[in-house]
Amino acid sequence: MSELLRRLLTFIDQFAELTGKVIAPLLALMLLATFTVVISRYGFDYGAAKLQESVVYLHATVFMLGFGYTLKQGGHVRVDIFYQRLGNRSQAIVNLTGTLLFLMPMSGFILYASIDYVSFSWQFKEGSPDPGGLPFVYLMKTLIPLSAILLLLQGLGELVRSLKLLGQTQRG
Repeated sequence: MSELLRRLLTFIDQFAELTGKVIAPLLALMLLATFTVVISRYGFDYGAAKLQESVVYLHATVFMLGFGYTLKQGGHVRVDIFYQRLGNRSQAIVNLTGTLLFLMPMSGFILYASIDYVSFSWQFKEGSPDPGGLPFVYLMKTLIPLSAILLLLQGLGELVRSLKLLGQTQRG
C-alpha cells in the first residue's frame, strides 16, 4: 500500500473516531432532556415544546453524524450468518463489492437529492411548525447532506482497507 493511501486511511479513521467522540456526549444530553420532558409533563403537567424538540434534534444529530463512525466500527447490518463464516479475503471482497455497488451510490444519491431540499430550508430559515418550537429546522436538515459526506468518506476508507487486505492476501 502506498504511503499516500496509508495516510488517507489513517486520516479517515481518525476523523471517524473524533466524530464518534464528539457526538457520544450528546447521548447523555439526550437522555437528560428526555428525562426532564417526562418529569415535567407527567409530574408537573407542564409541556415544554422547545425541550421536546431538542430531544428530536439531538437524536437526529447523533443518528446522522454517527453513520461514518458506526461503519468504521463494523456496526452496520450485514448478513452476518454468512459473512462471519467467511475468511478475511472473502470478507474484503464482500466489503469492497457492497461499498462500490450500494454504499457509495446510495450516499451519493442522498447527497445529490438533499441539496435543493436543504437549500430551500436555509433560504427561508425554516423553523418548527409547532408553537413555541425551535427555529432551527434548517440546521437539522443540513445533517442530511453532511451525513452523506461522512458516509462517503468512511466508505472510501472501507475501500482502501479492503484493497489493502486483498493486496496482503495475494502476497501472503
